[in-house]
Amino acid sequence: MAKKRFRLPLIGKIFLGIALGILLGHVTPLWFVRIFATYNSLFSQLLKFVVPLIILGLVAPAIFEVGMRAGKMLLFTIALAYGSSCLLGFLSLGVSVWVWPALLTPGSIDFAGETGVKILPFFEIEIPPLFDVMSALSLSFVLGLGLAYFEGHTTLRKGLQEFRDIVELTIKKVLVPLLPIYVFGLFLSMTYSDEVGPVIHSAASLFGVIFLMAMVVIVLYFLVSGAITGTNPLKSLWIMLPVYFTALSTSSSAATIPVTLRQTKLLGVNEDVADFTVPLCSTIHMPGLVTKMVALSAALIYLSGHPIDVPCFIQFVFLLGITAVAAPGVPGGGIMAAVGILQSVLGMDEATLAMMITLYFAMDSFGTACNVTCDGALAQIVDRYVSEK
Repeated sequence: MAKKRFRLPLIGKIFLGIALGILLGHVTPLWFVRIFATYNSLFSQLLKFVVPLIILGLVAPAIFEVGMRAGKMLLFTIALAYGSSCLLGFLSLGVSVWVWPALLTPGSIDFAGETGVKILPFFEIEIPPLFDVMSALSLSFVLGLGLAYFEGHTTLRKGLQEFRDIVELTIKKVLVPLLPIYVFGLFLSMTYSDEVGPVIHSAASLFGVIFLMAMVVIVLYFLVSGAITGTNPLKSLWIMLPVYFTALSTSSSAATIPVTLRQTKLLGVNEDVADFTVPLCSTIHMPGLVTKMVALSAALIYLSGHPIDVPCFIQFVFLLGITAVAAPGVPGGGIMAAVGILQSVLGMDEATLAMMITLYFAMDSFGTACNVTCDGALAQIVDRYVSEK
């Protein structure tokens, strides 16, 4: 019997890339650092080209498939997932405006490396996107709503579904595998330029606050579901603890589905409702993602010396709710789907975006744990909605 090969999970590769980048950045020559600066430049251009295609490939099919399967329970579950995502986004924004100025120093990190040693790639290749992010979102709504209304357009519908498969494959087989090298190159350059110290110091504060916020979100979910369904929130939280720790160890919503399903039924949720909501919510219900992404993006923008623009963040939250619902159930799907609005709405430059992606993956496990644990509370609410019909 052949031994099963050990495969380092993505989060392990991310941390390995950070560690190696910091270690080698102190001892490697400039030409070595420039090799990875060139790689990062090419990866950034590839990402810029792919992002509008990701949005089109994910959002358009999500809209017309809801129209095709527009059962009341489905629509209610999606509306609940979107509404809760937006609400949590606003709560996270409020905490960020209050907490980050007290903990972080504005302008303390130069993500673009303008004040340290300038690391230039050996060459650059421009890969302009076919259209910008807002055009991709607008086209997605036009195609999605149109195909939901005209049920006979099966050729275009099938084409968009196959295009979604291509997008998901691109994320899973191209972008995510290349990401650890990108992270390594980022920290290699920052260490060589003596800019990594403030990043590590600030990251400790970010990890602590965002982890605490994720805990508060879980408690809030079960307090709300307990008030709506008349169940004991503390007992429900205790029942869902195995789900939290399973997700914490696997960093995968999909891998946690069997445990989530079992524990959700132990909450007293009807089996049919649990069988419907748990697999669906594993891909469309992302409270941990939204909370983490809003807080993290606000922190990085503040650290880079820019104020937290509340009106821009309000627009960002509404659009992030859509991308969270449409994000594919593959590792990195959430952040890759949101890259476009991070750039177009919040105005993140490539260097800040690179750090955003890195820290997002570094915090991935407890964001995923928050997502799947809250699925149990949402299933309780859906079950109450169904029982009243």
